[in-house]
Amino acid sequence: MFVGIDVSKEFLDVATRRGEVSPFRVRRDEDGLSELVQRLIKAERQVKLIVLEATGGIERDVVAVLAAAKLPVAVVNARSVRDFARSLGKLAKTDSMDAAVLAHYAEVVEPVAQPVPDALSREVEALLTRRKQVIQTLVSERNRRAGLQLQRIVGPAKRVMQSLTRSIAWLEKELASLDDELDDAIKNSPLWKEKDDLLQSVKGVGPVLSRTLLGHLPELGRLNRKQIAALVGVAPFNNDSGTRSGKRSIWGGRAEVRCVLYMASVAAIRFNQVLGPFFRRLVAAGKPKKVALVAVMRKLLTHLNAMMRNHLQAASPALTA
Repeated sequence: MFVGIDVSKEFLDVATRRGEVSPFRVRRDEDGLSELVQRLIKAERQVKLIVLEATGGIERDVVAVLAAAKLPVAVVNARSVRDFARSLGKLAKTDSMDAAVLAHYAEVVEPVAQPVPDALSREVEALLTRRKQVIQTLVSERNRRAGLQLQRIVGPAKRVMQSLTRSIAWLEKELASLDDELDDAIKNSPLWKEKDDLLQSVKGVGPVLSRTLLGHLPELGRLNRKQIAALVGVAPFNNDSGTRSGKRSIWGGRAEVRCVLYMASVAAIRFNQVLGPFFRRLVAAGKPKKVALVAVMRKLLTHLNAMMRNHLQAASPALTA
């Protein structure tokens, strides 16, 4: 039996394929989650896969409860599901219809059930998300202050400048506090400390990329190189039709991982003795610099994936040079 669950703030709408369970709705609270698990476990047919859309984090408690009951769960991109619905000619959208589409998607596509992050993974992910929010606000405040510095600072503008300075000082302090909390969270877990040291053994990988991969990419080391590249969004997709051969481009993926991986790759092409020459060879061969940089991102990611899979200090010793 394949199950689709549409998650909202208050309710969970459930639909199935290849099962005798009628569509139903439960509240997204402790009692509702307990009822959901019981109904799925007691169904006449065994659950092969449950699919939910990524909905900004409100699906996490549902995934955790289902995983604790040892039910296979996959969280998929909402855009992929909507495109799937359009391909079936289903343009209308309600919660119950969305659940039915998710169940159909589970049956046809059968996405891989993801490993559910443990408590530490969820904590690190939450800290990383908050760190990103603080950095975005900090950049905005610094830009506002820079704009005022170009003006004549008198009267009300001077008071605004003082307010911005206080705000920036608090944000910088908060950012340092979050970094300390991330350090403590990783150091207090021997397993995570080992993984962090493993990732940072590669030139170009610093604390920010290592923590981002640990927090936002728990699949690292569990997928093959093509799957992990597609999951992050650094795998080029074809754009051909008939005799036309279009440009390959990357699409989708986990933006928070890709952004940090980009900055790490910029550093890697300067200091890594393998990735630097690799980048320069691609540019010398006529590749645009951005295309070459994406290739470096993909190469770095797949190497880190192999390291995590093999649990070696260096799957390719040259990359640590």
